[in-house]
Amino acid sequence: MHSVLAYLLLPYSWLYAGVLAVRNWLYDVGWKESEAFAVPLINVGNLRVGGTGKTPHVAWLVEEVLRQGHRPAVLSRGYGRSTRGPRLAGPTDSAATVGDEPWQYFLQFVLRQVPVAVAEARRLGVRLLLQAHPEITVIVLDDAYQHRAVRPTLNVLLTELARPFYADQVLPAGRLRESRSGARRADVVIVTKCPPELSAVAQAEVEQHIRRYSQPNIPVLFSAYEYAEPQPLSAEIELAVEPLSTPTVSSIASPALLLTGIAQPGPLREHLESRGYTIQHHAVFADHHAFQPADLAALRTHWQLGWPIFTTEKDATRLLAPALRAGRSGLPFYTIPVRVAFLGDGGAALRSLLPPLPASNT
Repeated sequence: MHSVLAYLLLPYSWLYAGVLAVRNWLYDVGWKESEAFAVPLINVGNLRVGGTGKTPHVAWLVEEVLRQGHRPAVLSRGYGRSTRGPRLAGPTDSAATVGDEPWQYFLQFVLRQVPVAVAEARRLGVRLLLQAHPEITVIVLDDAYQHRAVRPTLNVLLTELARPFYADQVLPAGRLRESRSGARRADVVIVTKCPPELSAVAQAEVEQHIRRYSQPNIPVLFSAYEYAEPQPLSAEIELAVEPLSTPTVSSIASPALLLTGIAQPGPLREHLESRGYTIQHHAVFADHHAFQPADLAALRTHWQLGWPIFTTEKDATRLLAPALRAGRSGLPFYTIPVRVAFLGDGGAALRSLLPPLPASNT
């Protein structure tokens, strides 16, 4: 049924792809202006709607440029926020005012003095960052691959191994934001959410498909997720949540609940099950879902004393909303930090593409 519907929607996909192709052509030939900045911009984006792993890859890049001595900043659109226009994230903000992913970046990097800003018009966001923080030496753009009004120094295209762009169609028949030919703007392609043991033969096959659409000599890299140990959601939770010991995988697995509002929760569930947890109930919500007290009340009906409740770092930014404080009371929430690990020498290859420190900082 789904394939039949996709087939019927193909004419609309062709029309949409055509409109986007004209728009991209206008940028390519210079009839629409694409602004460059003195500070290098590293863009992390995708062709497909939904989760390809942008957030942990942005965090990897920020960590890496920090290690190299840069003074980085992060700029995002701030999807789902209640505010509009360019805005610097600050201590009085929240996931509601800047968006869940930007707020996650702010919490992750605030102690390392990494500014985070949101702006629908990225050029205005870049200007705001540079005006407020002239010490910045590089800006990492989260999800600006289709935002052609700014010109990135390094364009990083992500595609998920299980849902590669080369096997998809443009909206509405598929999930692509633009046609597969958009991959030609990439300086590097990263295939995400790979099993760590993905064979060289399998990698070569995927790379061959990607090179039908990308520039001929750009690197094609492969990355996997690494899950850290569970962390208590917050010290301000009314119940004293203790550090959690991972159970020993046995015939009797440890019961737990899972709460997610992300695009692709499957890998996290698989990880928890591989670590010895039996997910008694998985409360699944759409990406960026604004949790309500009723959601937590429903979750509580499935919970039993002693069962941990797992969620993601991204979901945690929304769960900490003041309006949910009563609903969280007594529930032992834990986040599972997610980090990126590159297969083979992929990490070194990506590091070699990063912009150098300006001469004044070396």
